[in-house]
Amino acid sequence: MATVYVPAGGARLAGELMTPADARGLVLFAHGSGSSRFSSRNQFVARVLEQRGLATLLIDLLTPEEERLDERTAHLRFDIPMLADRLVAIIDWLRQQPAVSETKGKDLRDFPVGMFGASTGGGAALRAAAARPDDVFAIVSRGGRPDLAGAALREVIAPTLLIVGGDDIPVIAMNRDAMARMHAEVSLEIIPGATHLFEEPGALERVAVLAAGWFEQHLRSESPSTADTSRHHRA
Repeated sequence: MATVYVPAGGARLAGELMTPADARGLVLFAHGSGSSRFSSRNQFVARVLEQRGLATLLIDLLTPEEERLDERTAHLRFDIPMLADRLVAIIDWLRQQPAVSETKGKDLRDFPVGMFGASTGGGAALRAAAARPDDVFAIVSRGGRPDLAGAALREVIAPTLLIVGGDDIPVIAMNRDAMARMHAEVSLEIIPGATHLFEEPGALERVAVLAAGWFEQHLRSESPSTADTSRHHRA
């Protein structure tokens, strides 16, 4: 695992990059609602993805100073345009990176990129994907707020999987509303008995399996803009 620092506007964002030797794609994690790269839930999902041959980048979207401010005000975690801009900066940074030793000479910039968004990070990930349609190949949202992406939802072309807990009733409604506004392939998976944080036995494991399957299916070398993006919904 390598610690990386990514410039994003005037910020310098710290992240953890893991690149398995057989990696065939990379998943960028977008944390939400006061979380960070140390989120135990996202760390768990990342380890499962790595076991399935996917590189992962868990990165803070706020600087330490901003995190301290957000702990008091809780307003930066809901600044979706700012968070999305930082995700775009991270995607652009990835596209400039050379080979890393763990990948046997394969350029990091050549990996197809997927995004895994949690909570408000789901909305930011979708907005960033709309801004970089040729670079984001697939999106998974865990207990996310895709509705926060607003008008950008219609611009997303990457196949999107929305995962929501069956007992997270308000968020189910928000995800269904977002689906109705999307033109990309989009699927909704509801995990019975799970709440917003998927703390119930087996719930997070199910999230990880669903996410891994989605990324394995959609992270490929073909550009997202040349793939079939016909409207397809499944719930």
